[in-house]
Amino acid sequence: MITIGGRAHTMSEVREVASMGYPFIEVSLDDPESVESWVPELLDIREDTGIVYLAHFPNENDPFDAVRLRKLFVPKIKALIDLSAALGVGKATMHFWMDRRWAPEGLIPRKIELLGEICAYAASSSLTVCIENLSEKADSFQAAFDAIPTLRMTLDIGHGELLSRENTSYGFIERFMDRIAHVHVHDNKGGTSVHDDLHLCLGDGRVDFPAILAALVDRGYDSTITMEVKPSDMRRTLDAIIRCIPGASGGVRSRP
Repeated sequence: MITIGGRAHTMSEVREVASMGYPFIEVSLDDPESVESWVPELLDIREDTGIVYLAHFPNENDPFDAVRLRKLFVPKIKALIDLSAALGVGKATMHFWMDRRWAPEGLIPRKIELLGEICAYAASSSLTVCIENLSEKADSFQAAFDAIPTLRMTLDIGHGELLSRENTSYGFIERFMDRIAHVHVHDNKGGTSVHDDLHLCLGDGRVDFPAILAALVDRGYDSTITMEVKPSDMRRTLDAIIRCIPGASGGVRSRP
């Protein structure tokens, strides 16, 4: 069954989203030291509510510097994987920019090597790593999926509306349906920059969510969807998703 949860960037938002009764929260785990201080309260909330946590790992800072990624980013992600294991996280989303159109020669193979190392480390904790689409189109992920059998994908439908005439979600669904293990939903009005990534409530932008969600369901999607909107917009967003997928659940359920 498709299961719907909410995104939380701070402990305050974790508390707020947990109080809404959703089956899972996708928590931003950015800095290992800060996250370590959250763990006792996160475990208490899980014990009290039965909620499940998914993880969202931090941005790369400089996606072009493979040496810096090796030295600083990979160790950070490994530390966050260890903390995720302590929280019982089974699925983690991460940005790892792979856009072939603008990557310097030789960068993508080096990044795939690093991503493979991350996925191998995560596997030891039974954690599934899902790469999230940013500006990429489907062909940009082909080499990573070919090289890393355990790598999965978070399809961000809102990001698919940016920098493209047609939402790139359709291409990912057509080409990599077997790799899509998680979905992000939020709306925007199109555009060409990070400033256009508005994370609006569904229906407040131009993204054709009914058609894209129908395409996912028609191809057999049956996993988790995170509402990447403000907590105050989650109820309206949940209603919009359920209108598109009547069998989806926003009630407390078992682990995604």
